Amino acid sequence: MGEVRPMPGFGDLFTDLRGEDRTLRVSYHPDRGAVVLSLWNGTLCRGSFRMPADDVDRLLALLTAVRIAAAGDDAAGPGTATDETAVAVPEPSVERTGDVSGTARRVVLPALPAPRVA
Repeated sequence: MGEVRPMPGFGDLFTDLRGEDRTLRVSYHPDRGAVVLSLWNGTLCRGSFRMPADDVDRLLALLTAVRIAAAGDDAAGPGTATDETAVAVPEPSVERTGDVSGTARRVVLPALPAPRVA
């Protein structure tokens, strides 16, 4: 993924439920206006996502709704909500069309023949 740099002063590390030295690293880079979420397996970064800092409120609203739903599930059973756990989650500002064909640039690498070893 690139050069491994020390964790910035503003960030945190989360462990995966599956264990096996899997972690999620979250770091804030004010100079870039970005929050970086990266997936690690031991000391190897497997992937990263740079989120504009402006999208953090939307992510927080979703995570808050998940936390409240999980607390409601634990306390009252699945599908049950109380006045204390009700939360209004803002709808995303993007139109949901179901078409995701143009969201990523995909490049197909040429297939190279596998070397034969005698």
